[in-house]
Amino acid sequence: MREDDRIAAIVPEVIGWRRAIHANPELGFAEYETAAFVAVKLKEFGLAVHTDVSATAVVATLTKGTSGKAIALRAELDALPIKEATGLAYASRKDGVMHACGHDGHTAILLGAAKLLAESDSFDGTVVFVFQPAEEVLGGGKRMIEDGLLKRFPVDQVFAIHNWPGFPEGHIGVRAGPQMAAVDDFEIVFRGSGCHAAMPHLGDDPLLAAASFVTAIQRLVSRSVDPLSPAVLSVTQIHGGRFNNFVPGEVKVEGTCRFYDRRLSDHCAAEIERVAQATAAMHGAAAALTYKRGYPPVVNPATGAALTALAGADTVGTERVATDFQPSMGCEDFAFLLQGVGDGAYVWIGAGDVGPGAGLHGDRFVFNDAVVPISIRFFLNVVQRALPAGGR
Repeated sequence: MREDDRIAAIVPEVIGWRRAIHANPELGFAEYETAAFVAVKLKEFGLAVHTDVSATAVVATLTKGTSGKAIALRAELDALPIKEATGLAYASRKDGVMHACGHDGHTAILLGAAKLLAESDSFDGTVVFVFQPAEEVLGGGKRMIEDGLLKRFPVDQVFAIHNWPGFPEGHIGVRAGPQMAAVDDFEIVFRGSGCHAAMPHLGDDPLLAAASFVTAIQRLVSRSVDPLSPAVLSVTQIHGGRFNNFVPGEVKVEGTCRFYDRRLSDHCAAEIERVAQATAAMHGAAAALTYKRGYPPVVNPATGAALTALAGADTVGTERVATDFQPSMGCEDFAFLLQGVGDGAYVWIGAGDVGPGAGLHGDRFVFNDAVVPISIRFFLNVVQRALPAGGR
């Protein structure tokens, strides 16, 4: 049977797996049923399966031929703390938890690729299938490396896909250099003396200090970062006070910084500290900063990007492979795996245009099943390009 026919034959089954996973979403490091489902399928396909690598991760290996070279393919298991509003027949059965980023699709697609690869002799080497927990916020990829993933399963390259709403359906995007941003988080606690709202002269006003900080910190990007080096700073939370007639003694401000140049991490931390302390002093308050360095940027090496661009051309044609486009200010903990291995690529599979609330992390997000055969074919082509049969 031709490869295209084999892919077409398995697509309905893969979509069924995706919808089963979608109906039973689980949050990071709690993907017990999802991981069990994945492990059972991989064992059915005849792969060597390991569930003792890191938390709820599932890792499987498949070796053909004698080349000794190995690559890894990665998918994510976790869902998001979002209440689903799609109305789908297979919508989440868990209130407040939803696969709103397509990880259910990525997992099912990688299972489909594993099944087809197990049934063929189209490559020479070892493929390591990594189903990682907690991609969202909690850094499951980093933990897997800390728990010895790459020492136990050394590979030469690592690859991952992500469905990408807003990118043309049927197109593939991969660029050498940054494709996703780094993310750092900050929290500042402004403290002063609380007082009656009718007698503000008897206390300090950390709420006013916090409000001044929110305005002042906007200069970080506009006046302290090279305009040719993209950066975003967003204040996302302010908490303080409980009563209308009392000025609080403590106010918390939280936010995030995103950039492609990792050196901006130290700059943002120093600038936020400086502005917070100056603002607090101006209002007679005190400020304490907690700055958390999060995911590094996803930076595709030229070799991995070139290989996946060729695999993309094998999949959808050269004219539908984009290699020069604006990267995203979103973040991805695949960055840890890519840094740890040193080669590979992170690739977008276009999912087409979507409406408000239907994009990534939206409560009306619906995975576009049209990307399933494209993504399976792409993974097969990546394996064949990276581990060519007969040493081609």
